[in-house]
Amino acid sequence: MQNFIITIGREFGTGGRQIANKLGELLGVKVYDKKLLEELKQRYNLTTEEMDRIRAHRQNWWDDFTKFYQQAQAWANRPYYDAVYVPTLNSELIYEEEERILTALAEKESCVILGRTGFHIFRNNKNAFKVFLIADKSFRRDKVARRLNINEGSADLLMNKVDEARENFTLSFSGKSRYDARNYDLVLNVTGLAPESIAQFIADCVQRKMNEHNDY
Repeated sequence: MQNFIITIGREFGTGGRQIANKLGELLGVKVYDKKLLEELKQRYNLTTEEMDRIRAHRQNWWDDFTKFYQQAQAWANRPYYDAVYVPTLNSELIYEEEERILTALAEKESCVILGRTGFHIFRNNKNAFKVFLIADKSFRRDKVARRLNINEGSADLLMNKVDEARENFTLSFSGKSRYDARNYDLVLNVTGLAPESIAQFIADCVQRKMNEHNDY
């Protein structure tokens, strides 16, 4: 199967990171998100121009990055890694750099992209499969409260804060609401479903789309 990109947006408390990581494991591909991009930029002192320079002049840059990714991913999988992360509005320049980095990485091999308005960045890519995860509020509240050992009221406040920040970020850089189902190939209510089952379902959908695309 040719290279593909899976973008995953999600409501806070749906377990999106766990699902993305399960999907990456299932398909044998890397998973990129905000924190990993920050680590990547710091590791290589990346700017838009630097990314182009590395690709043009360093033949082994992908091998170097693969080794770095393995180290960074181990860090990213720490307990509660994204539990209280609230995205802030980046400058337009930083966002453009992230977009260029993601595009370059996706050109190299198949991958899963969590957040970062991936649905918008790859909106015209025929090999992109765009997913948005939702869940009943009570399901998300219970999940957040258990994970962070906080009460339901605090969980509600945190959910609202994170979801509002993510929506503002998406509107600012894509001009679209992340809740608009027309942005995606699949909008999935994950209430009560195991991450492994969700990942398998998404993988099956991707396989079907790629097969049907190749038939034309």
